[in-house]
Amino acid sequence: MSDAREFDVIIYGSTGYTGRLVAEYMAKQYGVGGDAPKWAMAGRSMEKLEEVRGLIGAPKETPLVMADSDDASSIDMMASRASVILTTVGPYQLYGDGLVAACVQHGTHYVDLCGEPGWMREKIDEHQEAAEKSGAQICFSCGFDSIPFDLGVLALQKEMDKRFGKPATRVKGRVRAMEGTFSGGTAASLKETMKAIAKNPGLVKILASSFGLTPGFEGPDQPNMMIPKVDKTLDSWVAPFIMAPINTKNVHRTNFLLDFPYSENFKYDEMVVTSPGEMGKQAAEMLAKANPLSGDDAPKPGEGPTKEERENGYYDVIFLGETADGETASLCVKGDKDPGYGSTSKMIAEAALCIAQDGNKHGGGIWTPGALMGKKLIKRLEANAGLSFTVES
Repeated sequence: MSDAREFDVIIYGSTGYTGRLVAEYMAKQYGVGGDAPKWAMAGRSMEKLEEVRGLIGAPKETPLVMADSDDASSIDMMASRASVILTTVGPYQLYGDGLVAACVQHGTHYVDLCGEPGWMREKIDEHQEAAEKSGAQICFSCGFDSIPFDLGVLALQKEMDKRFGKPATRVKGRVRAMEGTFSGGTAASLKETMKAIAKNPGLVKILASSFGLTPGFEGPDQPNMMIPKVDKTLDSWVAPFIMAPINTKNVHRTNFLLDFPYSENFKYDEMVVTSPGEMGKQAAEMLAKANPLSGDDAPKPGEGPTKEERENGYYDVIFLGETADGETASLCVKGDKDPGYGSTSKMIAEAALCIAQDGNKHGGGIWTPGALMGKKLIKRLEANAGLSFTVES
């Protein structure tokens, strides 16, 4: 498709905080012209796009595209011009409906940073069949939620299969260390989700279930992730992880889309590691009560950390797998920038390029990063985006 379209990737939302970081990464990592991917910056204001293009040091010949979620014709036109639309314009339940529909109609691939499972399920129900027919590959959650977790489980399962000839039917995701902030978009998405529940109480069932994104399939009861506890494998207290409700759904959807390579009895949870003993217990209990996305200090959309804070951020997540027969292995995923911005902007850029340039065996549909791109995306992330996937035991 990339040969037939004007652009490989259009970055929609390039004048926003995260979109600007994505465009800056593309400019510095790949440039414009020659053998570089054909990419463009898109947003509502040509004047603002020109300003941001200069501020991030992108070449003057970097193409600019006018598009506004309130103008259906501009969204339609943008979708027709690219192989992949990369959008950072959220909350997606407010601004994403028209763009997804346009991409499905034009057979255009799509990646976003969505962590809004209620909206994602609505799009699956609305567009799965049409996307299969048009060939559009729609891939949500291509940032910190949920690439490190989705691909971390996938990579661990490849190791389990290689070593034992069978999958881990139980995997624990444990955040061992993390420095950085959640995005203002994440906070706004949570707020809009609460409003959506008030209008449609039926969403509660989808949001509460680890299988909210696997229509027609309900797996076994999953471990409780909401109560602090001692993880005996790590000999440490663990606490609830705020991204777990979306990540677990995506991990189970990957298993579902790939026809259950992890088994239909697969169990998965995510928690944050504190420390052993009484201090660890107190820290875990404090984390369980805290919500960094609420209150007066919550970030606003368009806000974010300084460059120094982004550069000094990192994350370290271990995945602990166990087969039905008790065989175990572990794999670690690390990122070299703050998760919500520095690492996320690189991950979504590489996801878009992976779809545009690397090809895959799958057809159209509503996908996850793990099911659609898998090892090809892992390879890109390790080569370009500062992530590592390392077997530990």
